[in-house]
Amino acid sequence: MSADLMPRWREQLASGIAELGLALDRETQERLLAFLALLNKWNGAYNLTAVRNPHEMVSRQLLDSLSLVPFVTAERVLDVGSGGGLPGIPLAIVFPGRRFTLLDSNSKKTRFLTQCKLELGLDNLEVIHGRAEDCQPDTPYRQVTSRAFTALANLVTWCGPLLAADGEFLAMKGQFPDDEVAALPAGWRVKHHQSLTVPGCTGERHLLRLDRQPSTAD
Repeated sequence: MSADLMPRWREQLASGIAELGLALDRETQERLLAFLALLNKWNGAYNLTAVRNPHEMVSRQLLDSLSLVPFVTAERVLDVGSGGGLPGIPLAIVFPGRRFTLLDSNSKKTRFLTQCKLELGLDNLEVIHGRAEDCQPDTPYRQVTSRAFTALANLVTWCGPLLAADGEFLAMKGQFPDDEVAALPAGWRVKHHQSLTVPGCTGERHLLRLDRQPSTAD
């Protein structure tokens, strides 16, 4: 990593956090940057993310993940298809008092996630190597996050058993996925959706909040 990259990242992050309306102290920002440095370092060997340009990583990785912060309300959150740890690790850094479980079926990626947990001292983070269909938590999660993981129908089918009865999926998408919404299986709905503005990012960003369709029975 070039010597001038970290100061540029630091400036981009501070500016982006202000634009998002978040209040994150200097220590939290430095931990976010330390994670980004690990992601940049390991990306070549482990193919963690399609973003190869270091100058785009703050906006497309950190700030994109941080745009989810206002919607995270649960004490225990599952991040499925976590890949390079997005949005799970930035959220775990921002919310040290909450517990985050990162699930991915790719062993290289979970090795990276475990390394991040150790190097960043994220005691509130658990990493699971496996498929969502095979995961059997002791207690279901109130919120399940996903970022460009899979189609919505797959998300609710594979991960529905992991979600509490009154829980919700926080699905991050690019363009609004009309076809995916139309293909949702019976019993599920998009209860709320909105566009997300991510500083430094072009293109559409959307958050879809999905939950179980309320019963019409008396």
